[in-house]
Amino acid sequence: MERDPLKELYSDLLDGDYDCVDRFVLNAYSPFGVRPGGFRHWWRLRHGSDEGLDNEHRMRLAGRFSRRLRGWAKANQIPVIDCAPGEEKYKIAEKHLAQQAGQPGVFLVLVGRAPALVWDVKETRAGKIGDIQAKPNCFVNPYPFHIVDADWGHILIKMRGHPPFGAQIILNGHEYVARQAQRGGGRFQQGRQLFCRCRRRGELGEDGGHLV
Repeated sequence: MERDPLKELYSDLLDGDYDCVDRFVLNAYSPFGVRPGGFRHWWRLRHGSDEGLDNEHRMRLAGRFSRRLRGWAKANQIPVIDCAPGEEKYKIAEKHLAQQAGQPGVFLVLVGRAPALVWDVKETRAGKIGDIQAKPNCFVNPYPFHIVDADWGHILIKMRGHPPFGAQIILNGHEYVARQAQRGGGRFQQGRQLFCRCRRRGELGEDGGHLV
C-alpha cells in the first residue's frame, strides 16, 4: 500500500479510513456538434434541410429551451434560481437538499453563466450559408439539474441551453458510499466529503472499492 503523508499527519485524529473516487464527471455531447460541418449536418438531421440555419433561429432554440424548462419546473413545483456571478451555488443546493427528505427526483435547477461553444452562422449577400465559426469568449446559461438518485444520492446533470445542447453528468463517490451503507443498515454521521462517525467502518471501504 502506498504511503499517505496526509493520513499519517492526522493519524491521532482518525479511527479508520476508506478509499473511493471523489468525483465522476461525464461529458455528454453530439460528436457532430463540435465541428462547423458537423453542426450543419446535425441541423439537417434535426430539420430536414438547411432552412432556418442562422443565428436568429439558433437563439430561438435557446429561448425555447429556457421557457419550456421554466414552465415544466413551475408545473412540478421545482425551484429555478438565477444565480449571480460568484454566488456559492453549493450552499443553495444544500439548503434545498435538506428539505427534500431523500425523495428521488429533481429538486432544484440553478442557472448560472459559463463559457461554451456557440456557433456563429454567417450568410452571403445572396442569403445563403457562408461560413460557420465558433464565437470567441462566449458565455451561455447552463442549467444544472440537482437530483436525488436512489443509488448515487445527490447528483448533477448540467445542460447547456444552446444547440447542440452539450451536457455534463457529475457523480459524487462519497454520496454513493453513504447510500450503499444506508441500504446495509449502517449508522454513520456524514460530513461534506467525509464520514465523521461510523459503527462499522470496514463497510465503507468495501462500498467505496466498487468504484475504483
